[in-house]
Amino acid sequence: MSLIKARNLSVKIGQKQILKRINLDVEEGTVTAFIGPSGSGKTTLLRTLNLLQEPSEGTIEVNGTKIEAGKIDKRQIEELRQNSAMVFQQFNLFKNMTALENVAAPLILNGQLPKKEARQLAREVLAEVGLEQVADQYPITLSGGQQQRVSIARAIAVKPKVILFDEPTSALDPELVGDVLQTIANLAKEHITMILVTHEMDFARQIADQAVFIEDGEIFDQGPASELLSGRGAGRISSFVNSLEKVAVEKIIGGI
Repeated sequence: MSLIKARNLSVKIGQKQILKRINLDVEEGTVTAFIGPSGSGKTTLLRTLNLLQEPSEGTIEVNGTKIEAGKIDKRQIEELRQNSAMVFQQFNLFKNMTALENVAAPLILNGQLPKKEARQLAREVLAEVGLEQVADQYPITLSGGQQQRVSIARAIAVKPKVILFDEPTSALDPELVGDVLQTIANLAKEHITMILVTHEMDFARQIADQAVFIEDGEIFDQGPASELLSGRGAGRISSFVNSLEKVAVEKIIGGI
């Protein structure tokens, strides 16, 4: 059953066409990887699915809440966002709040739980991502990887139908990437629906059920991640996948 449906979805910002008639289905309990060159529209599509960017044409449906471009009101935005949570590149934590307070804040502000219960749940979720020991620390005292895992804990805590990840490791030093990827992999084992914008090809190949290759604002191809991201053959996608893996190897060699 499709948890998310996009039909003829287009985004135009000013005179620039960013997305062109996107048609997409995401099944509940699956992981979808958006891949493609920088500037291809991957992040815009992710943001549009959460209405951080409003579409200029087409429809979006998330868990039965349907949105039509040009007919979007505040109530619909709130209803759609209740079904999804987003994890950004830059963590977006409140600097004046502890890790625990950052995770509890959305639960309290949205009226999901009273303060005491929200804090208890926040502590449990931080333990799930291996960060119970830093619950009372402020973001400035945490590594980038720890901050991103706090962001993931905050997303998990509100129990969304889908979690949207926008290149969650791109702002991290290489040695911090592993813990964040492991956290995401653990969520996949729990069959939490996720959409992931990433350049981590090997990870996407292992974790994702489907891959969607986006180029010039259009879906160039989509299919099982294990096949689409195999790097075999001489096509456009294989060329892209192999170029990224070559860069990854060169970085490793350069660090020896």
